[in-house]
Amino acid sequence: MSIDKNTLRKKCLQVKLVITDVDGVLTDGGMYYSDKGESLKKFNTRDGMGFELLRKSNIRTIIMTREKSNIVKERGKKIKADDVYQGILQKEILLNEICKKNKISPEYVAYIGDDINDQKIMQKAGLSFTPNDGMEIIKKNVDYICKMKGGDGVFREVADLIIKCKFQ
Repeated sequence: MSIDKNTLRKKCLQVKLVITDVDGVLTDGGMYYSDKGESLKKFNTRDGMGFELLRKSNIRTIIMTREKSNIVKERGKKIKADDVYQGILQKEILLNEICKKNKISPEYVAYIGDDINDQKIMQKAGLSFTPNDGMEIIKKNVDYICKMKGGDGVFREVADLIIKCKFQ
């Protein structure tokens, strides 16, 4: 779908919190397993800088995923995400709690997701993004389709766009 530039800019100006999915957004969606279970995920260092830039701009960041992974917990700690929520099957329900905790309404939240389990929260958030290789059903209903693919710096692209709109 994608919205026009003026509407995108207005929505970016309102953002106070960015929530991102993990697999397919912060990673390329690949999962590496050994006989001991999940052992590796590849993250893009540019996304880490995106978290830092948003933090310096007083925009909170949250990682939210349906998976449960110590790797995600450690990555969230390293990049200083404000919160990391794992094992979340109904993300749209958690959005209400997050908004209450942060004293904001969903219109001030940007969400980055790539698949059908992100669809309901994307409809509730004020601004929605998907990687260039997000699922077609998501691409049809999102505010902005990123130039980058999942795992290639999508979060950084979103951070740069929001910051550019807010501070130029």
